[in-house]
Amino acid sequence: MPGQHPQLTYEGQLPTFPDRWRDRKRYVWLLGLVIPTLVPASWLGVTLTGCGLFWWSGPVMTVIVIPLLDFLVGSDSDNPPDSALQHLEQDRFYRWATYLYLPAQYVSLVLACWLWTGGGGVTMNLADKAGLMLTVGGIAGVAINTAHELGHQRANSERWLSKIALAQSGYGQFFVEHNRGHHARVATPEDPASARLGENLYQFFGRSIVGSLRSAWGIEARRLRCHGRSPWSFRNDVLNAWALTAALYAALTAVFGVAALPWLIGQALVGIALLETINYLEHYGLRRQPRRNGSYEQVRPSHSWNSNSVISNVFLFHLQRHSDHHANPQRRYQALCHADEAPQLPAGYAAMVVLAAFPPLWRRVMDRRVVAHYGGDVSRAALSPRKQQKLLRRHQTLG
Repeated sequence: MPGQHPQLTYEGQLPTFPDRWRDRKRYVWLLGLVIPTLVPASWLGVTLTGCGLFWWSGPVMTVIVIPLLDFLVGSDSDNPPDSALQHLEQDRFYRWATYLYLPAQYVSLVLACWLWTGGGGVTMNLADKAGLMLTVGGIAGVAINTAHELGHQRANSERWLSKIALAQSGYGQFFVEHNRGHHARVATPEDPASARLGENLYQFFGRSIVGSLRSAWGIEARRLRCHGRSPWSFRNDVLNAWALTAALYAALTAVFGVAALPWLIGQALVGIALLETINYLEHYGLRRQPRRNGSYEQVRPSHSWNSNSVISNVFLFHLQRHSDHHANPQRRYQALCHADEAPQLPAGYAAMVVLAAFPPLWRRVMDRRVVAHYGGDVSRAALSPRKQQKLLRRHQTLG
């Protein structure tokens, strides 16, 4: 049909495309800057109306607005033609959409500290402050995703911007673990950030957060020792990222007082929880099969859950095209492609984050999809060791 493009598959790309291709979503990506500006928007809303519900704009966006818009707008599985990918990646317009997230992010953080400590000409009760904390935490969580995009790039300046984006949440170890740990071990038992069938979100939190921290430290310690250096130095990317957080929190506490500190810690925990929830759903129950020599099969689109919902993809810089990201880690978000082989989530990430918070509902929706993905052979899925026999009996009986 006119205006449609052939689908890009994992195995190959179709060469028959028009010479002059244009990205229909080029300016839509700027909507990603709505999230980091929610704090000034909320403050304006409260000032004009006196309604404290505006402080809860972040949770409302996550739980209601984005899932609803995903449903109304629908999905888009179109891919750019192969001939356009290089030009698309070199177009600096798309980079500025991520770069501008950071100043907006920090304007919101500073403004929130001011509001928490009595500034802004508004009176806030405990519920108002909690709503603002959740909103700021959502900004921090999406900032981790922005850091994810920047941290994969070769330019040293972008890698430092990644650490700056992570400073708000104090999750600097992600810079090391995601790039050099998770991508090597994804969908294997060795990866703490790959969720297992039968493992609920809250069990996953502990395993992923602690396991990823240990892994990041081990990766950096080995790297530095190979160069004859101690891991206890600022050459350690875990330590220098944490130092940015320490400096940021110290500066904010010095300016706004210790009253801001509990809210800063709270928003960081919210941001980490959001990031880890997305980690949970990205590879839930998926497993790379072992080879005879003890290694694992190559990472394929079948090892990531994908979604083509337009609105969540815009707000998360195409994170939902996760299979192509694992195949091409340095490919910029605007050039990530749909893969037919990838299993598809029943909704966008925003709706799935909400679903994951309710384990019985999550398992009712997702477990059967994991089993179907493996043709009914649940033994090929990533099984929670504590529940392995129970899961095998249950799903083999159902099959």
